[in-house]
Amino acid sequence: MRKKGGYWLGLLLLCAAFIACKNTPKNINQTSSKTSQIGHIIVIYLENHSFDNLYGQFPGADGIAQAEPARTLQIDAKGKTFGYLPEVGNGHDSPAHVDTRFSNLPNAPFVINDYIPPDQRTPDLTHRFYQHQLQINGGRMNRFADISSAGALAMGYYDARNFPLWQYAQRYTLADHFFQAAYGGSFLNHLWLVCACTPRLDSAPASLRAQIGNAGELLHDGAVTPDGYAVNTLQPANKPHADGVAPEKYLPPLTQPTIGDRLSDKGVDWAWYAGGWNDAQSGRADRLFQFHHQPFVYFQRYAKNTDERKKHLKDEEDFIKSIESGNLPAVSFYKPIGNFNEHPGYADVLSGEQHITQTLKRIESSPLWKDSVVIITYDEYGGFWDHVPPPKGDRWGPGSRVPALIISPFAKRGFIDHTVYDTTSILKLIETRFGLQALGDRDAAANNLLNTLQF
Repeated sequence: MRKKGGYWLGLLLLCAAFIACKNTPKNINQTSSKTSQIGHIIVIYLENHSFDNLYGQFPGADGIAQAEPARTLQIDAKGKTFGYLPEVGNGHDSPAHVDTRFSNLPNAPFVINDYIPPDQRTPDLTHRFYQHQLQINGGRMNRFADISSAGALAMGYYDARNFPLWQYAQRYTLADHFFQAAYGGSFLNHLWLVCACTPRLDSAPASLRAQIGNAGELLHDGAVTPDGYAVNTLQPANKPHADGVAPEKYLPPLTQPTIGDRLSDKGVDWAWYAGGWNDAQSGRADRLFQFHHQPFVYFQRYAKNTDERKKHLKDEEDFIKSIESGNLPAVSFYKPIGNFNEHPGYADVLSGEQHITQTLKRIESSPLWKDSVVIITYDEYGGFWDHVPPPKGDRWGPGSRVPALIISPFAKRGFIDHTVYDTTSILKLIETRFGLQALGDRDAAANNLLNTLQF
């Protein structure tokens, strides 16, 4: 009887274990199993292009051909449809600086290559926090040309079918509903990449604060909101920073947690690599080194001469050496120097793409490639039109669509992912892989870029 009872007890326990295993949520075990295969996450953060501006002709993507006419035709401040697109102001307000290459253009998207080759620089465009929201115009996407120092250029897009990164998008995964985390420019979107947060500057004088009318109209632009949030470019109080800036325009060191903090506290190695970093630290910054593109410098934990800075903030040379030796940290962020970051005004598109392609080839031929996930995306739209309205979010964003490529042995091949993501989806992938606590509500709720991978 004991033998028989032991048999039935064992069978009962086995059945119970099977039922418990079967009823365990699949995503828990599957996620753990999948992400453990990822050894390296590499984020390459480029500058200032909307999705339609670079991938609006990509076959199968939600591109310019899918744009509703009402979102294509641009209007003026009074709601009147332009007959011809406004003149391109070449970054200046004076008519003397009008760029005549873009005169008398029809009110429609146009190919930039027909006027400026992709290896030459275009004028810069307006891309600020409040102006961006006015351009979006409640999802109508029809005031980009009106609210821009570059007028017609806002409606320009590249025939990018022969661009180097287009070829990678064809081979791997292109996300066509990936949105910049916050409205406006580089300063705020770099911070959202690392902390999913908008910093405060309660000490900001009236001269730095925007003024908003009773009807919500922008009366006076500023770097700081009326209630003290920093949304447009301010320099970090920590060095390196731009010299000759008024003291009130330096943002005091921040103490919010960052993705770097989360990784370090979990014992996961990581680094932010930047082109020109060593020269900037030594006081010999390249003229195209952008101080406000170095988000960790804004945080107290990475102040000058700290061990945390020495360990985690590094130069592009270190990035290349680590790739070639196969010793890259588990999480890496790479920021090219200005002439290779694709920012209109001081950089061209083609040089940036060629530079990043060289970087990708280094990774592909290194020991790292077998377990790496490379994410290439852009900090923000750069003032260029995009026809897809951002999803409903919070006060800070999301803003316009930007390109996002996921390149990896694990990436779905030749795949266009229509899932809605924003910049904080990068944080979500890192947090999922390494079991980290979310930094805020946005990354906690973000769709996970894990959806672009298969194992």
